Amino acid sequence: MPADSPEDAGKVSGKRCLECGKPADPATLPFCSKRCRDVDLNRWLSGTYVIPGRPTDPEDAE
Repeated sequence: MPADSPEDAGKVSGKRCLECGKPADPATLPFCSKRCRDVDLNRWLSGTYVIPGRPTDPEDAE
């Protein structure tokens, strides 16, 4: 299937960037660019994104 526009050339059909919503690039899946990939990584490293765990029990700390 041909790309709709020159800037969409090389993009993955149907996949959207998780950060900005533009068409994803195969080289940086699931993102459209290195910039969006780095923004997402920074959010994980800074603690903006967290995977919740079970509550800690005060007795477990001893």
